[in-house]
Amino acid sequence: MELFLLGLVAALAWKLYQLRRSPHDKPLRSVTLCLACAALSYPVAMPGGASGVDTVAGHGTAKLIQNVLLLLAVYFLMCFYLYSAADEEAGHRRARKEAVVVGFVAVAITVAALSAPHEVFAGSFSTADMTVPQIAFFYGGAGLYLMYALGMAGRWTRRYARMSRRPHSTGLWMAAVGLSGMAVACAIRAVIVAARSTDVDVPTPLMATVAFFLMGAILLFAAGITYSGARARITSLRLWLQHRRDHRRLAPLWDLLVEAYPENVLRPASPAALDRWRARGVHRRYHRRIVECRDGLVDISPYLLDGDDDGAILSIDSGELASRLRRASARIEQGFPAPRRAVPLAMGLGSDRQSDVKQLIAVSDALRDAA
Repeated sequence: MELFLLGLVAALAWKLYQLRRSPHDKPLRSVTLCLACAALSYPVAMPGGASGVDTVAGHGTAKLIQNVLLLLAVYFLMCFYLYSAADEEAGHRRARKEAVVVGFVAVAITVAALSAPHEVFAGSFSTADMTVPQIAFFYGGAGLYLMYALGMAGRWTRRYARMSRRPHSTGLWMAAVGLSGMAVACAIRAVIVAARSTDVDVPTPLMATVAFFLMGAILLFAAGITYSGARARITSLRLWLQHRRDHRRLAPLWDLLVEAYPENVLRPASPAALDRWRARGVHRRYHRRIVECRDGLVDISPYLLDGDDDGAILSIDSGELASRLRRASARIEQGFPAPRRAVPLAMGLGSDRQSDVKQLIAVSDALRDAA
């Protein structure tokens, strides 16, 4: 149960973060409300939360609140798809009709719960006396609506999954399987309610298996709707770590060039606190260091080129370039004038930016090894 609630809370936190960035996105708002209702329903269902609510509001209130929250969760899930439809006006009309349906079901199970004797309504799904009409209607009515809403949502999810590309399609297929699994579990529970209402004994292990299956399906759904976002965050984290590592590896080359040409160090756009804070970001520091190293290489190029070197191409290995850089730095420190004009240097590994960065890192590593 703790793992189940943790998965829901993690999914809700991610959607709240997205909603904060796009507060007017109706589909996103719907799926966020869906997860919020689902997450709120489980603390109420736990023994401590249920007993607390029942003590304050009366016996059976926690069970009623939990089921109403679940009805609202699947309703908002349907709204997500309805608001995402191509015909926005038709989607809004369908959402209003579905609101009437879920409202009717919620009122009906509330009346059934309030009219049932308190002592009969005390048990859980596995122990409740389904021969009492109100109890059978309470569980059966809620289960049938959940089956309907989850089945529709699963069908729409499969449709979107077929239209999407990876990694979005992977998350959608996970969510579709989870929704379909929940619908199947609700259908089985409805059959169990019908059987028990006629005083047929249903084995406890079967009901426990259905409950476990339902929990796994919900976890799979929660994982599916956060899959693409989580994967993007992981990719972003890997890029952040790579830039942080490369920034440190460029330090020997940067130190040598900045010592010779301190004016090449780029400053924040303004002395404002926000600009200074942004300038300390890993990606900004990484890209700034690359620019500073390239500018420094242009400035120090007159001291690097021999008489037979091309004015724009320096096709030597990293170790030789590191040696030339150390000699050039010593000459600059001793005050020797530049023997020629500065020229941009084309590195030997390629003309794209990534090859350029690899060459800079290789030279910096050679300087570190020599030191």
